[in-house]
Amino acid sequence: MQDQIQYTEDNIRSLDWKEHIRMRPGMYIGKLGDGSSPDDGIYILIKEVLDNSIDEFVMGSGRTIEVTLKDKVVTVRDYGRGIPLGKVVDVVSKMNTGGKYDSKAFKKSVGLNGVGTKAVNALSSFFRVESVRDNQQKAAEFSGGNLVVEEEVIETTKRKGTKVSFIADETIFKNYKYRKEYIERMLKNYCYLNTGLTILFNGEKFYSDNGLKDLLEENIDADDMLYPIIHLRGNDIEIAITHSRTQYSEEYYSFVNGQNTTQGGTHLVAFREGIVRTIKEFYNKNFDASDVRKSIVAAISIKVEEPVFESQTKTKLGSTDMGPELTTVRTFVNDFIKTQLDNYLHKNTEVAETLLRRILQAERERKELSGIRKIARDRAKKASLHNKKLRDCRVHLADIKNPRYLESTLFITEGDSASGSITKSRDVNTQAVFSLRGKPLNSYGMTKKIVYENEEFNLLQAALNIEESMGDLRYNNIVIATDADVDGMHIRLLLITFFLQFFPELIKEGHLYILQTPLFRVRNKKETIYCYSEEERIAAIEKLKPKPEITRFKGLGEISPDEFKYFIGEDIRLDPVMLDKTISIDKMLEFYMGKNTPDRQEFIIDNLKVELDVVEDL
Repeated sequence: MQDQIQYTEDNIRSLDWKEHIRMRPGMYIGKLGDGSSPDDGIYILIKEVLDNSIDEFVMGSGRTIEVTLKDKVVTVRDYGRGIPLGKVVDVVSKMNTGGKYDSKAFKKSVGLNGVGTKAVNALSSFFRVESVRDNQQKAAEFSGGNLVVEEEVIETTKRKGTKVSFIADETIFKNYKYRKEYIERMLKNYCYLNTGLTILFNGEKFYSDNGLKDLLEENIDADDMLYPIIHLRGNDIEIAITHSRTQYSEEYYSFVNGQNTTQGGTHLVAFREGIVRTIKEFYNKNFDASDVRKSIVAAISIKVEEPVFESQTKTKLGSTDMGPELTTVRTFVNDFIKTQLDNYLHKNTEVAETLLRRILQAERERKELSGIRKIARDRAKKASLHNKKLRDCRVHLADIKNPRYLESTLFITEGDSASGSITKSRDVNTQAVFSLRGKPLNSYGMTKKIVYENEEFNLLQAALNIEESMGDLRYNNIVIATDADVDGMHIRLLLITFFLQFFPELIKEGHLYILQTPLFRVRNKKETIYCYSEEERIAAIEKLKPKPEITRFKGLGEISPDEFKYFIGEDIRLDPVMLDKTISIDKMLEFYMGKNTPDRQEFIIDNLKVELDVVEDL
């Protein structure tokens, strides 16, 4: 019989603050990632530093923040009050130290637990903080949270404020790469929520006069708006609402104390409830809630005293109260909408009439689809979705209290061999696999009816759990995994068309990716190198002299499960699917999936030219 492991005082270990953060980074910044997702850790690091500068602006100090990114060095410079010079080191290196514990100084701050900047410090290979107050400067440098240099206080002519520079530790954030689009989106949101604030990012200026109205205008084409944006402001609350002409599902942007609560929370629940209740009462009709909210595009921002979030990354509000001796979040939001939205609709009869027609149209469409939906649901059950089409994982996006919930991933693949390889090599806790049968239907120009009538689309929709609302999405990452050839590219386009046509917010919110898999394996007896491009292949051949074995992977099904685990593990390479803001979704779909077949074929071939040339060379 095996000896039991002894459990004594020697097994008990106390970690200091930086060791704990470096050992358990997920507790502080969510998932690590490599920068391909907007909620990856490297962006949370930027956000944590920015939050302090934003709070200075909110408190009336500093109207400009400068952000620069150069060679992985991120610098944030504000012109606020500056950290008190005697506490510069403590504020970034001692837990439970910060000005936000004084509720008088930071009444409605983004962060209240004093952890953010310490986490950035601990997870950076280089971290420097400078504070300027009263013509004096204090600075300190750290590495991995360890103090390296503490400079003496010096006289200076610099403007007051705080400057933080850091390099995310590459031993923790492996193979990471910043995508400027994600940083720009974050900075724009800060400006929408703080009108009058100017943020400069590598010299480019971001500024907003109209808050959430500007946010919606940025994210929905003017031609797609059913009516002008309803923009309402009050003490500690701001909302913006419109409906899309073409979109099917609901789309929301929600914020608390300037924090983008991507998972919603009590304020968003109250917002959706308040809109339905107010509109029902205004028209004196008992509309179905789904008809009122169908195709809505809206945003809400509230300010709460000492907010309670359900995770350190602050993506979901858990608070039920607005603050000491104040009303609940639900009552506060509902009362505001009841008064302000009702007044707006009475004063703007044309908008009210347009909205009513949209609701009645949604009602007709829902009733027409009701029979088809029932048949589709029954068909999904009979298809044994969870046993055949979908190999599910254990952790889903809804499991917000699970530290790995942001890692939940669904791979969409085609063919038994490819899906089999991924299924055998995946992490069953966070990675699920959905198997397509052949090429999906080209859904361009079709109505939502096709989603229920087409078995593949119906089962995919059921797997993602997005029939009613994007808020019910089961996986944070949806990854298209197809072969790197013309057929694989065509399947990608067909799937992207499906999402753009019926669930564009899934792409807008950064959930859709393309899986990169290696084109070559270059190896000798001592080492194996997987190459994702012709350039990497040449470099690998030079490294593994004299004559290594070279294998060209022609399809995912050729890659064994033992090898596949390297490509979907911690070194996974994902390309995010992003929308070009300068091109409307309709025009994009018309080009890719319309009747311009020669243009589309030329596009596919041009985008695969390097890979096709490589095949010919071999």
